[in-house]
Amino acid sequence: MSTESVVVAGVGPGLGFHIALRFADIGLKVAMLARNEAKLRTLAGNRADLIPYPCDLTQPEAVTTAFERVEAELGPIACAVFNAGAYRPGGLLEIAPQDFEQCWRVGAFAGFLVVQQAAKLMVPRAHGTILITGATASVRGGARFANLAAPKFALRAIAQSAARELGPKGIHVAHIIIDGQVRGPRYDSPVADRGPDAMLEPARVAEVYAHLHAQPRSAWTQELDLRPWSEKF
Repeated sequence: MSTESVVVAGVGPGLGFHIALRFADIGLKVAMLARNEAKLRTLAGNRADLIPYPCDLTQPEAVTTAFERVEAELGPIACAVFNAGAYRPGGLLEIAPQDFEQCWRVGAFAGFLVVQQAAKLMVPRAHGTILITGATASVRGGARFANLAAPKFALRAIAQSAARELGPKGIHVAHIIIDGQVRGPRYDSPVADRGPDAMLEPARVAEVYAHLHAQPRSAWTQELDLRPWSEKF
């Protein structure tokens, strides 16, 4: 097993867990960050290479403490993945200001905190990868999707700025646009309704994250999009 570690910030039973699992399967110790420690422990099961770290990603002190603990307990962080997000549906005339602010805090402000903290640790080593999960809403604001598009647009800007600033310092920053629904407990749908391979398989998406981390610096990807073959775009 590698002496380095990976942080996956925003782990639930869907894509976040599969990203953590993929990195663990290639020999890295993975810190899984989310607010609910009990759910993280259930996901980790008996695996010693998946380690729960309860953390409110919208709180600067909590993020700093979590990263410091991971470095001290699991080893240098080689890759940090930001996979958190929140969406409360509603049209512009219906959205409560506090709901908009909360979606922004989870989807954008937390992303800034994670990227910043990862960079502080990686820049002195001139080595590391920061991967950021985007969505269709990262590039298109749909009707009734302001609560999702606003933070996703901001997160994409953070990714671009970070890539331009940190790339020359040896840090690979990549933004992954998930253009479609990821199969999982929240968004699963029978094949009979959607057709074969009509949803993104989280394990296959996770393979892309591992591939991005392994890219040589002579050919880094800054942004890519993933979608099922049947998805219109």
